Amino acid sequence: MLCIGAVAAGLVAHSAAANAETTLQRIQRTGEVRIGYANESPFAYTTPDGTVTGESPEIAKKVFAKLGVNKVDAVLTEWGSLIPGLRAGRFDVIAAGMYVTPERCKQVAFANPQYQIKDTLLTLNGNPKNLRSYADVAKNPDTKLAVMAGSVELGYARDSGVKDGQLLQVPDTTAQLQAVRASRADAAAGTALTMKGLAAKAGPTVEAIPKFTDDPKHTGYGALAFRPDDTDLRDAVNQQLKAWLGTPDHLKTVAPFGFDKSNLTDKTTAQLCGG
Repeated sequence: MLCIGAVAAGLVAHSAAANAETTLQRIQRTGEVRIGYANESPFAYTTPDGTVTGESPEIAKKVFAKLGVNKVDAVLTEWGSLIPGLRAGRFDVIAAGMYVTPERCKQVAFANPQYQIKDTLLTLNGNPKNLRSYADVAKNPDTKLAVMAGSVELGYARDSGVKDGQLLQVPDTTAQLQAVRASRADAAAGTALTMKGLAAKAGPTVEAIPKFTDDPKHTGYGALAFRPDDTDLRDAVNQQLKAWLGTPDHLKTVAPFGFDKSNLTDKTTAQLCGG
């Protein structure tokens, strides 16, 4: 009887697993999806009136609407907690302009990238220490560089020889700007669009370096990210992205955030993950 009972219990468990609702099925049934984002303009951020916008959330809204999901709830999260939050089920997708990297590919399932972009530095106006690369920071031991914790720029700086003692890790871009303005850091590193946006917001006290020398391998490719088990959701999103990216509607959607045709890419996640 114990053996039969065990078999029966196993069949019930197997049946329950087989009938388990996937994330894709749930969000299409309910018409709601939760996105996780970190405050980093122009990729994803909260406006003064509380609206969540940016290149990545706006793309998410368009793509999920095409899947019949019209309510997009947003969960604000520090950058370094985005992947843990996704894996813990706090939200269904990361819509924060996150770069596809081999290390992150081991933790999440990325859609194909929706843009490509390079980095630059934010410094005080006039660039007092004449910093034009990560290497320039590395060769000046007394130079401090502000980077967001968990960002790829942290790895880029280390790979270029910047010591941990030179790195000021902060939670978001606002803290990067504050660090530079208060001279707690000589520069902040981030995407060219982000640093230009910070400079525009801060006025004449800071500037984004127009000519930044970097390894071409450091070009960033941003994408939506899903839990590893949600490959059906990722594939459904990829199908919509393939048909939509590069269209007039897509370019109109991202234009307010500084993106244009030059940011389009034909790279795939499989290539970027090393698959």
